[in-house]
Amino acid sequence: MFFSKIGYLLLFIPLAAYVVWYVLKGRKLEPSMKISTAAPFLKKSVKSYKNYIIDLPFVLRVVTLSMVIFMLARPQSTNRWENTEVEGIDIMLAMDVSTSMLAMDLTPNRLEAAKQVAAEFVNSRPNDNMGLTIFAGESFTQCPLTIDHTVMLNMLNSVKCDIAAQGIIEDGTAIGMGIANAVSRLKESKAKSKVIILLTDGANNRGEISPEAAAEIAKKFGIRIYTIGVGTNGTAPYPYGGRVVNVPVEIDETTLNKIATITDGNYYRATSNSKLKEVYEKIDKLERTKLNVKEFSTREEEFQIFAIIAFVALLMEILLRNTILKKIP
Repeated sequence: MFFSKIGYLLLFIPLAAYVVWYVLKGRKLEPSMKISTAAPFLKKSVKSYKNYIIDLPFVLRVVTLSMVIFMLARPQSTNRWENTEVEGIDIMLAMDVSTSMLAMDLTPNRLEAAKQVAAEFVNSRPNDNMGLTIFAGESFTQCPLTIDHTVMLNMLNSVKCDIAAQGIIEDGTAIGMGIANAVSRLKESKAKSKVIILLTDGANNRGEISPEAAAEIAKKFGIRIYTIGVGTNGTAPYPYGGRVVNVPVEIDETTLNKIATITDGNYYRATSNSKLKEVYEKIDKLERTKLNVKEFSTREEEFQIFAIIAFVALLMEILLRNTILKKIP
């Protein structure tokens, strides 16, 4: 057992001073009255048991205060050190947010379906550092690598396709820039396994760096890329001018395959919500790194016994002062 708030134990100093004061002067301050005595006429003086327990209420009070001090110091216990095995890697999600991601061949559209499945993926890997890069005609980091998945999920949930319409970034599909941005977040990582999950529904048509060149850079830093082409085959319904029209689906599967091959990853095609979920489940199974970690078990509060003793001592003091040791003013 140890005390997490050990500073409170200094309260024993004034408590000790209180005990000394009581022994030296405290009892002399009690009200008294001189009365005649029949002692000279008795063969011996008679002492009641009350004479022996007269100081018991004070002792009980000191015990109560001592237990309160111990509780304030927060007594805790822990188990022994244990070697455990956890799984953890560094993962950057690179997500296409071009306006074509509003196509409704996935429910309710490609972007919202991708966000939902990605959120489930994040929740399934509590030991991983994760981050989010988004790209259209340009790319930027939405969330840097973090173990705080609540923050990560909040940032993921806020992703919209209207950033190009708002003029924040250009519309288009800059796959190479999306990869390069994600690589910049992972290149300094010390993790044994570093992964980029790239999701797009189009072909590279913007950016200052080609997807293949970005993949070569990722390979140099030991980063593996899993690419996902999201969208049905042929045409897809797309909201336009208050109505829905069918637009052709143009996914550059050759380039996405090449990116994955360069970095020893895999390419997947997701033509529905269920297929997209299956893709993330496959990646989840592939990317598991075992790490041996020496960790301490959870601490447990141990104040209960001190609280019980304090309660019993206080109750006994009150009973004694109001019964057999009751004083008449």
